[in-house]
Parts: sequence; structure tokens; C-alpha cells
Amino acid sequence: MKEIILVKNGELVLKGLNRNTFEDILIKNMRKALKEIGEFSFTKSQSTIMIEPVDENVDMDECTEILSKVFGIAALSRAVVAEKDFEDIKKKTLEYLGERLGEVETFKVNAKRSDKKFPMKSPEICREIGGLILSKFNSLKVDVHNPELTVTVEIRDRYAFIHGDSIKGAGGMPVSTSGRGAVLISGGIDSPVAAYMMAKRGIELVSVHFASPPFTTELAEQKVMDLLHRVAKYSGPITTYVVHFTEIQEEIRKRCPEQYFTIIMRRYMMKIAEVLAKKQRCSALITGESVGQVASQTMYALGCTDAATTLPVFRPCIGMDKEEIIRISRKIDTFETSILPYEDCCTVFTPKHPKTRPNLEEIIEAEKSLDSEALIERAVKNVRKTVVH
Repeated sequence: MKEIILVKNGELVLKGLNRNTFEDILIKNMRKALKEIGEFSFTKSQSTIMIEPVDENVDMDECTEILSKVFGIAALSRAVVAEKDFEDIKKKTLEYLGERLGEVETFKVNAKRSDKKFPMKSPEICREIGGLILSKFNSLKVDVHNPELTVTVEIRDRYAFIHGDSIKGAGGMPVSTSGRGAVLISGGIDSPVAAYMMAKRGIELVSVHFASPPFTTELAEQKVMDLLHRVAKYSGPITTYVVHFTEIQEEIRKRCPEQYFTIIMRRYMMKIAEVLAKKQRCSALITGESVGQVASQTMYALGCTDAATTLPVFRPCIGMDKEEIIRISRKIDTFETSILPYEDCCTVFTPKHPKTRPNLEEIIEAEKSLDSEALIERAVKNVRKTVVH
């Protein structure tokens, strides 16, 4: 039997005249995601993309697992191809879904007749296929409201497709359809979730990580790379910059009031991230901040942080509580890595009594003791660049 995968586009159907552009990018992303396991052909038709393996030995389980993480896909189904002949449809239904039908107690049949020239209408197809199944599986019952298995027959322009229940896709928009953004990534729970959420809205990710050797270790940096690897399963490859931040932190600690340390540190992160983001043609910065979670994430502190950059700052976690963020981190398999006990640079130099209502004028005045231009120039010059897949 010839097995294929049917992909439903979701919200791409709302894109009007430029819908083809979005679909073409989705196909490009799927092709890239699948390139390690085989070659595939892609055919667009009526809000559905048909993916057909060129090599019949392709692992379709692995293919389905990979595609379930590609943004822009609302749902996908593994299906068998049948001729547009009702006898062949009946035969393929029993061959393809027979094992699954033997495992359930209730089912229903759903028919989609896109080709109106097909001699049987949808209710007739449902009735005939349902009767066939009941005649072969005596213990089965029809349940049109809450079946354990829905058998779907799709009559399209060239072929008929038969499949069981659809698999929920990752949703969202295809990555790169909404531009490019630079995420400030740490080893915590929040920033990988923020990266995932913005990739889901079609943003291609660049990441910037700040390391503080010798206060942070190679294990802490590897933890971040592991987190990015998990996010990349959804977003695709992530160009990553590692910035050595120790000199700037020590200069801030030496020359600035302690209560402002975290805010000034965050402002320097934004300034450096902006320089690197513009090198990669990014149009925004992304952070994992949530209002009120820590002292540097009050409205007043966030306002001071934002004033350090000319780029817009996207904070998809801004209104979430910790439990909501953790729930997403578990879903995308970053939580267990995020809670590993390796310090990041944000926690190494935390002041005892951080200012929760900082004044921007006071912050700028405190920064005058620093040679900002030279510090930023040296930090940017010594970054290490890699690509995480």
C-alpha cells in the first residue's frame, strides 16, 4: 500500500492573495525538517498539502513525529492512497485500518467529496463504508458523537485517501513568515518558552547568551545549548552568539550603586543584543520576562530596560504566572533541563536589595561612570558564533 501524509494548514487559509507564499514557506520548512530521513514530494491542493515519500523504506513514524513539531501545521494524517473506484476504496479501508478497527469499540465514518464528479455523494459513502466495517467487525458500534476512531474517506481530484484520526499539529505560522528576532536566552525556564512562542508566530530565531566565566561554567553554557536544541526542533536552526559578560559585570559592580546593578546589567545586555541582532537583520528582541516575577521585572524596571534599545522588545510570557510557563516548558521538553543546578550570569551578581522602582534618569546618571562604548565594543568583538540544530 502507498502511504502518504496529509497536512492541514490551519490559519494559513485566512491569508487571501498571499496564501501561496505562506504555503510555499511551510513546504520549504517541512522539506528542511525531513531532509535527514529521506526525500519527499509535496503537492498543494484545497487547503491540504500531500507529502509523498520518494523512497518506500522511509520511516513514516519518524516522519510524523518530526512534522508534528513544524509550525504552520494545524493537523496531519497518515493516509493510504486508493484509486477513485469504490471497490478499491473499500478494499484499502479494511487493509489499512483493519488492525486499528479491531482495537476499538466505537467508530464513525466521515466522507469528504471534493471531486463532485464522483458518482457517490458523501452520505452514501459513509453509509456503505460503515456497513462494510460493521459486517467485518461484529463487536463494533457506531458512535457519531464520541467515537474512539473516525474513519475518513477523502475523494480528491486524482485519488481517494483513507485515514484514521488526525494528529494535532504545532499550529501557529511557518517560521520566517514574520521576520527575524533575537532572543536573550538564559538557562532558566522562561526564555526557552519565550523563544518557542515567538517561533510559533512565524519569527525566525537568533539567540544571544551571556556567559560569565569563571563564575559560570562550561556546564552552564552546555545547558543553554541543550535548551536551544530542544527549541530548534520546532523553530529550525538557531544562529547563536555567546557573549563573555564578566568584564562588564565587574565594572558595574566596581563603579555603580549596588541597588542598580541588575537594571544596568540588563540594559547592557539589551545594548549588546541589539548590535548582534542588527548584524543578523533582526527586527525585534525577545525576552522571557514576566511582570512582577523578580525585582528586575517590575513595570518600572522593564521601562528602564527597554529604554536601552531602539528595537521593539517582545515578551510573550509577560502576563503569565510561573505555572503557565512551566506547563509550556514541559510540553516542549525544556523543563527538566532548565532546572539543572548550573548558575547563569543573571544570578551570579544579584544585589542584596535591588531597586524595584528605578528611575531612568538615576540609572543613566549611574552609567556615566562606565566606558560604555568601549565595553560594548570589546564584548561584541569577542563573541563566539555557532548554529544550534
